[in-house]
Amino acid sequence: MPSASSERLTSLLIDQQPPCVSIYQPTHRRHPENQQDPIRYRNLLERVESSLESHPDSKQAAGVLEKFRALVDDQEFWNHRTEGLAVLGSPTVFEVFDLQRSVDQLAVVADSFHVKPLLREAQSADRFQVLCLSRQEAKLYQGNRYALDPVEVTAFPTTLTGALGHELTEPHQTVASYGKGPARGAADGAMHHGHGGKKDEEEIDTKRFFRVIEQGVLDHYSRPSGLPLMLVALAEHQGEFREASHNPMLMDEGLAINPDALDVEELRQRAWEAIEPNYHARLEGLVDDFNLARSQQRGSDDLVEAAREAVAGRVGTLLVEADRTIPGRIDAATGKIEPAALSEPDVDDVLDDLAEVVLRMKGDVIVVPAERMPGPTGVAASYRY
Repeated sequence: MPSASSERLTSLLIDQQPPCVSIYQPTHRRHPENQQDPIRYRNLLERVESSLESHPDSKQAAGVLEKFRALVDDQEFWNHRTEGLAVLGSPTVFEVFDLQRSVDQLAVVADSFHVKPLLREAQSADRFQVLCLSRQEAKLYQGNRYALDPVEVTAFPTTLTGALGHELTEPHQTVASYGKGPARGAADGAMHHGHGGKKDEEEIDTKRFFRVIEQGVLDHYSRPSGLPLMLVALAEHQGEFREASHNPMLMDEGLAINPDALDVEELRQRAWEAIEPNYHARLEGLVDDFNLARSQQRGSDDLVEAAREAVAGRVGTLLVEADRTIPGRIDAATGKIEPAALSEPDVDDVLDDLAEVVLRMKGDVIVVPAERMPGPTGVAASYRY
């Protein structure tokens, strides 16, 4: 199942045809814990069905529910979950996301999707990618401090034979033809030339293979995600790959080890140990940038002001507290905050609305742990001008 990404998330912020249903729940990877997951989902769906009973367009509502109901008894679906699940549906959209961190149970029926848990998944500062590389194969992983999962790469070949195909160098020699007639000493008109033996030929192929991987990861993963990329490879492969790389997201620090020597959990632990200092440095940089902007009257942690400036398109960067919920909604035209009761399933969250507005206006949203926020209000907005 695809994970949340900034690109997929942005597509959900386009005006949707209501009703928009958002279901979130914690899930589990293994038996027997995962046995309760479909039961929790069914209970949340019952809340949605109750809410939609009074929907003015019952035909549209019935069509939305049909897709949600199809998951209830899909045992294969429930056997392959991660730490969390998000299911979003409307008359024109149906999206299922695996989450690499647990979420609170939530069922929301509204005129737009509830996306803050997805924001945390896609916009949190602790996310990273890992490229495991050998002469024969490349594997890509994506995760955070809590989980790491393989990425299904389909945009480019990830094996040596797949990348080079018929261009793969012969093990010991190559054959080349010169001129139109037979060459002296070669009855078939071809001359056989050694190139320093098998080792030299392997190095040629390795470099060509690494260039394919470098360009593929850069174009299809690093640029779209903007996530730091850690290289896990033997020391000699680290140097060869970095020599070919122009990826600005490739971290200077890598793990100089055979990637096959680590299982996924060991890989996550080793990668996070190396990435954690960068994570803290990035958060400190974001907070420093906000404090500087605020000192120059180009930023605020006042929620009312931040909402007003977001609607006007002035917020360039928004820090949002990860686990804070503020009941209410933001008027999309004026930025005025309208109080609302925080009751299931018709819940509205001001921080969720604020993040949506900033993303719609092409700003950056970063979800930050409470202890790393620069103030107590749950938001910190830096303005473009």
